[in-house]
Amino acid sequence: MSESKDVGIIGAGIVGLAHAWAAAKRGHRVTVFERGNVAAGASVRNFGMVWPIGQPSGEFHELALRSRRLWDELARDSGIGLDPCGSIHLAHHDDEFQVLREFAERGPDLGYPCELLDAAAVLERTPAANPDGLRGGLHSPTEACVDPRAVIRDLPAWLTETYGVRFFFNTAVTEIEDGSVRAGNGRSWDFHLAIVCSGADLETLFPEVFIDSGLRRCKLQMLKTPPQPGGWRTRTHLASGLTLRHYANFNVCPTLADVSARIAHDSPELDRHGIHVMISQNARGEAILGDSHEYDEAIEPFDKTEIDDLILRELRKVFHLPDWSISEHWHGIYAKHPTRVLFEAHPLPNVHVCTGTGGAGMTMSFGLADRNWERWE
Repeated sequence: MSESKDVGIIGAGIVGLAHAWAAAKRGHRVTVFERGNVAAGASVRNFGMVWPIGQPSGEFHELALRSRRLWDELARDSGIGLDPCGSIHLAHHDDEFQVLREFAERGPDLGYPCELLDAAAVLERTPAANPDGLRGGLHSPTEACVDPRAVIRDLPAWLTETYGVRFFFNTAVTEIEDGSVRAGNGRSWDFHLAIVCSGADLETLFPEVFIDSGLRRCKLQMLKTPPQPGGWRTRTHLASGLTLRHYANFNVCPTLADVSARIAHDSPELDRHGIHVMISQNARGEAILGDSHEYDEAIEPFDKTEIDDLILRELRKVFHLPDWSISEHWHGIYAKHPTRVLFEAHPLPNVHVCTGTGGAGMTMSFGLADRNWERWE
């Protein structure tokens, strides 16, 4: 290991916490700043899906699998809950099943362990698939489920206890210069290295970097049910055929365009709001449902009942839940680059920016942080 450094990290969301863990494991002295009493941005407003299958083949899929292995290490060492549940993409249309068939043929050679299932095999693995019109599904073993709210709440305490990481909550960083960090309360700290992991709030610290980055703000709407009755479980993450047009891994499938064209023709309202539907289920039995994607000027502070209704309409077509009642509605906003999987910059000496994971923070952050520290040391 290189000489121990004083490291300042801005942002206690999952990207910041991942970089803090990676640095602390290497023996660096780490301080994390968070403007609220807990990180309350995109890191707590998601499915809790660790989702390697959604990443494009090559470098970033390998980085997602690296992150997945690190989740196993973290769960073992910290006691933070991790359910290695895998995933199933469902097909309720012939064109969707054809895409899944194509991916099952190409995926293993690209590094995706996956298996094409007929309808009967899907129903053996999960009670949450609607059997009406079900053609089959694609199973992948690499996905896992975490509770985002628990991770963001509990990981800082474990990092402090295990590695001596210092956390300054309710401390808004307002200025960074060559490793020197200044907060709005007038305090300042000097670090060998400062890492900015502030998500969509990058504009506050580095407005010029944000403007030149090409990053877009993306708003999603999500819902949650109460715990499903009688201990009922989905047993796995589930995604509908609508997701095929959303995740880059399926771009290798020749007939994907047919699925996209059918949806655009039959349900243009889904494209208008960027809706594709998925379900995860946390340890309490609550089903997390979503989601939608609205960008930049289309983003309003007010959630749209129309979007929630469309999400639930599409969910009911392809999934089965014993209890569809909704206990919570919320939205999140994250930074997403239109062509890159993530955004990194080096705006000043000894200052690194890591953001723009585009809704894949739970999937990518640990692998990204581990790789970055290999580069920085």
